Amino acid sequence: MRALQYRAIGSAPVLVEVDQPEPGPGQVLLKVSAAGVCHSDQFLMGLPQEQYDAYGFGLPLTLGHEGAGTVEAIGAGVTGVSLGESMAVYGPWGCGRCHMCAQGKENYCTAAASLGIQPPGLGAPGSMADYLLIDDARHLVPLGDLDPVANVSLTDAGLTPYHAITLSLPKLVAGTTAVVIGAGGLGHVGIQILKAMTPARVIAVDLSEQKLELARSVGADEAMLSDGDTASVIRGLTGGLGASVVIDFVGAQPTVELASTVVAVEGDLTIVGIGGGMLPVGFGSVPYDVAVRTPYWGTRAELMEVLDLARAGRITVETEVFSLADAPLAYEKLHAGTIRGRAVIVP
Repeated sequence: MRALQYRAIGSAPVLVEVDQPEPGPGQVLLKVSAAGVCHSDQFLMGLPQEQYDAYGFGLPLTLGHEGAGTVEAIGAGVTGVSLGESMAVYGPWGCGRCHMCAQGKENYCTAAASLGIQPPGLGAPGSMADYLLIDDARHLVPLGDLDPVANVSLTDAGLTPYHAITLSLPKLVAGTTAVVIGAGGLGHVGIQILKAMTPARVIAVDLSEQKLELARSVGADEAMLSDGDTASVIRGLTGGLGASVVIDFVGAQPTVELASTVVAVEGDLTIVGIGGGMLPVGFGSVPYDVAVRTPYWGTRAELMEVLDLARAGRITVETEVFSLADAPLAYEKLHAGTIRGRAVIVP
């Protein structure tokens, strides 16, 4: 079968032929319908050798941690899934037994690292291939009548902002403001989730007018280019109080610094992006009683809820579709910042 692999440090991903996997006991084989392209892939392909080795991903790596497909084959002992069923892949695989996993929080599994359990596309072979091997049927969520191409990105670009936002729902009451920094793949979905689930005013901030246009089209109340006046403008719009919740989907040094200057007293400052920014936290460095969070992905139950929002027509993903053969071009466009919303690979 074909697979898009990252094969050498610093190189571009390439399409290669590999053996088609066979499901063992407890495993499920999917015929891939769609795979999402993510900045996380770009991040790991930009790591130098020593940092890449520290993550333990290994090479070659078949990319793709957002996946959807139909059940092609079922290993011994698997129940609850049927051949031909359309499924979304729940990506943050855990052990299923630790205290976090027992709560459904496999994204925070405390045993995964020691057991060598890695997500597809981030250690295990990913979804940018003709077929994808799933380690356990519990990591599949039925898509039903949802279009896999239009909705595959919700497995990360929907689940990650949903998880981040649900942590802050008690603070997003009427009269409050939420600031979304970065209106790209995750940010434009995050804006829709905020508008669907809260009465808060939503302010989008980005360096790209194209992405701000997207932000406006999906419901942002205000959308502004990031510059030296951004913080003062946001302070002005909030009567000097700042935003009750700031979600940084970029995570670069300038954006985390902006977040710290516009968050309100008792606000939540949530850093989702992996842009390498660092925020010193101590008394006086942020407003009183600010909570700083660095959430990761989300729970399987939350993925179900995200897909339910999509079924209800409350959230959609702006997608640009590429064939598997053209997947390297998708990464080039992602690196250039010219993808509007999310790139999706369709084998």
